[in-house]
Amino acid sequence: MRPTLGLAVALAAATLIVAPAFADRMALWTIVHERCVPHFIAGAGPAPCESVDLARGEDEGVALLKDRVGVAQFLAIPTRRITGIEDPLALAPEAAAYFAFAWAGRRAVEARLGRPLPREDVGIAVNSEPARSQDQLHLHVDCMDEEVVAALAGVKDSLDAQWRVTAEPLKGRRYWARRLDSADLSDAAPFRLLADGVKGAREQMGLETLAAVGATFAGEPGFVLLADRAGDGAGGHAEDLQDHDCAIARPAP
Repeated sequence: MRPTLGLAVALAAATLIVAPAFADRMALWTIVHERCVPHFIAGAGPAPCESVDLARGEDEGVALLKDRVGVAQFLAIPTRRITGIEDPLALAPEAAAYFAFAWAGRRAVEARLGRPLPREDVGIAVNSEPARSQDQLHLHVDCMDEEVVAALAGVKDSLDAQWRVTAEPLKGRRYWARRLDSADLSDAAPFRLLADGVKGAREQMGLETLAAVGATFAGEPGFVLLADRAGDGAGGHAEDLQDHDCAIARPAP
C-alpha cells in the first residue's frame, strides 16, 4: 500500500471514530474495503472489523464492525459496493443474506454486554437514503428500545404475513408491520418483502426504512418486520427504534 493511500485510510478510520458520522460519507466503505477485507485475505484477521465472511466471495461477503456510537452497537456491511437500501443490488435475487449475517451478529452485541439477550430485545435496522449518514449499505444491530419491545409484545400475535399500519405509533411514527416466520433470516429476503408488499415501496426504495425485530410466535422463533417512509423531513429512520445505551440489558434494580 502506498504511503499516501495508507494515510488516507487511517484518516478515514479516525474520522469514523472521533468526528460526526456525516463528515465522511464513505468512511464505512473505506474501512471495510481498504482494511478489514485486505487484512482478512492476507491471513492477518479481520481488524478493525469484528469479523469478515467471504465464504461466497467478496461480491457476496459481509463484514461486522463495531460502531463508534453505543455500548454494543454493530454494523453489518457488504464487502461489495452497495450504496444503500435504494441500490438495485439490494433487491437482486443473488444478493447476499445481509439480514441473516446481521442477526448472527447479535452474538457480538451480547459479548459486549456480557450477557445473553432474549431475541425480542434485539433488532436490525436499515435507514432510508435521506436519513442516513453513510453511502455504503449498513445494517444496525443493537438492543431495542424498551418501549418498542413492550409495544410489539402487545401486538405481535395480531400480525400475519400481510403488511399493515400499526394502530399505535412507535417512537412517534406509525410503521407498516408484518410477521415473518424464520429462525435466523437465512431463508428470507426482507428487502424484497418490503419492495413487494408495501404499495409504492419498490418505486421509492430510497425513501424506505426497514427493521427486523426478534419475536416468538406460539413458541416458534420469528421476526416482526417494520417499515416507514421518509417524507417532509421526518421518518425513514428505523434506527430510532433501537437503544444504543442498551437499557433493556441492564439488571433490574
